[in-house]
Amino acid sequence: MIETAHCLKSRRLKITSILVAAGFVAYGALSFSPAMAEEVQSAHAISMHGDPALPADFTYLPYANPDAPKGGVLTLGVQGTFDSLNSFIVQGGWTSARGMKERQFGNNIFESLLTRSYAEPFTLYAHLAESVRMPKSREWIEFTLNPNAKFSDGSPVTVEDVAFSFDIIRDKGRPPYRNWYGKIIRKEYPSERTIRLVFENGDNRELPLLIALAPILSKSNTDSENFEKSTLKPPIGSGPYVFDEIDPGKRVVYKKNPNYWGKDLPVKAGFDNFDEIRVEYFRDETTLQESFKKGLIDVLQFRDPARWTTGFDFPAAKDGRVTQEEFALGIPSNMQGIAFNTRREVFSDVRVRRALAELFDFEWVNRNIYYGLYKRTAGYWDNSILSSIGRAADDRELALLADFPDAVEPDVLDGSWRPAEADGSGRDRKILRSALGKFKQAGYDLKDGKMVNSASGEALAFEILTKNEDEEKLALAYIRTLTLLGIDVSVRTVDPSQFEDRRIKREYDMVFNTWSASLSPGGEQYGRWSSASADATGSFNIVGAKDPAIDFLIDAMVGARSKEDFVAAVRAFDRVLISGAYAVPLYHVPNIWFARWDTVQPPEHHSLYGDEFDTWWSTSTAQN
Repeated sequence: MIETAHCLKSRRLKITSILVAAGFVAYGALSFSPAMAEEVQSAHAISMHGDPALPADFTYLPYANPDAPKGGVLTLGVQGTFDSLNSFIVQGGWTSARGMKERQFGNNIFESLLTRSYAEPFTLYAHLAESVRMPKSREWIEFTLNPNAKFSDGSPVTVEDVAFSFDIIRDKGRPPYRNWYGKIIRKEYPSERTIRLVFENGDNRELPLLIALAPILSKSNTDSENFEKSTLKPPIGSGPYVFDEIDPGKRVVYKKNPNYWGKDLPVKAGFDNFDEIRVEYFRDETTLQESFKKGLIDVLQFRDPARWTTGFDFPAAKDGRVTQEEFALGIPSNMQGIAFNTRREVFSDVRVRRALAELFDFEWVNRNIYYGLYKRTAGYWDNSILSSIGRAADDRELALLADFPDAVEPDVLDGSWRPAEADGSGRDRKILRSALGKFKQAGYDLKDGKMVNSASGEALAFEILTKNEDEEKLALAYIRTLTLLGIDVSVRTVDPSQFEDRRIKREYDMVFNTWSASLSPGGEQYGRWSSASADATGSFNIVGAKDPAIDFLIDAMVGARSKEDFVAAVRAFDRVLISGAYAVPLYHVPNIWFARWDTVQPPEHHSLYGDEFDTWWSTSTAQN
């Protein structure tokens, strides 16, 4: 059931009262009078916590090269497919063309009122809007548009376009966009180029920043009536590129707009350096890798240590035309795991999930498949201040968790929990005995070599859905241990389009998934973990989580008014997710692995995320 607004408000008031009672929040800081609106100063940037790092007169972002040469072609490759050019709706949420609006491939088509600096945890700088105003209460946010802002057809970006964008995605978009924009209760227009968006309250401290990152659509060029339907009609945006070629499932080509309005903005210095960007699609990872070796792709990220270690025995790599590079990450490690679909009866018992997670022999897999290059992932924000691993819950966390005494396991609460560490044999008896004990607690037992439910007599059986040979290989290695306890598991590998269709329809038992991490988690967690999103069509709640503790802590996270409260909320949230055993935690590498041809060049300095292709440039252009 979707939570009522009254219940949500009550829960947020409870969070505030907990923090106030514990002495962590000054009550006076929570109030704001509308009469103070005129006292709020215009700014060039806003930040989730603290102040923006760059002054108003900054000239470029620290991970861009303002002197980067312009021209040339960048060819990127991805494994998968696409059948839509609208990523803001349910039908196109999983299978839209890459590169329209995203961090790694660039905001080539769509832009937002403010743009994010990936050199900071969560800070936004002026873009389509030349300035922003936001009170400390965060009950509203106001944008004044840049008078030069234009769409690619030459028409100006207006406050009507901004209002239309919020309304159409609120009414016909997919979660979480629909939920965020639905929280705007009123729009005001103080001047011709200014729009003020008013919220019910300032409880969701992240909401104004999420609003500032909304895609701005052209009202006159958007089919409102059919917006919720997947389409391959090229949209009109305000970005630096326009569509040049669209071949569904095969490639999309972006061509530089010579009349791009924002090329002289400081947030665009050193960006958008290529005349053309090509994104080629491949059905499987092997074909993608081979295409890179042939020079059909300029740069490729590697995630498989085996390919990274042994895959460079070809002429171009030997003679230096292809180089391997590692970019250090300044953000938490992504959580990669094999997710349990808890909507399935077989995974409804957390004890079963914990036992299955324990049986993943990381040590054997890492040594025999991945050359020992991976590190085990434990939680959802490893290698950062936000992680609960190795830290006992402090008083702030305990106050937040007080009403959920069963939500966190004791060893997770005191920081001593770690994923099971086997001896690397693939049949560690200690691990097998421990897992068997958990299965027995959940009502299962070994009978005639099969793990069966003692009450129903049904065997423990399920399927792991995979989309490529790398996932299939890992799934088979996992099954190798599961069969020792008589668990009947099959692997089904499907092509990318089938995979996305089954994922949208929740037609899987277990599925590989990556939960991306940042130093500023917030509103996106509603779409991934909240009870309301568990059964919402098109949401990213892969596991089907429905837990009041999760809902409460997401509210605490987005409502935090200090860095200390925010960190406490994320750590408590991390503990609840770990204790819920929603996935078999896999592994990560501390750096990002890339290989590139000498035709392209990255800047000297990288963002916290390591890879921003819209800051790269062509070396052939640089030589001319």
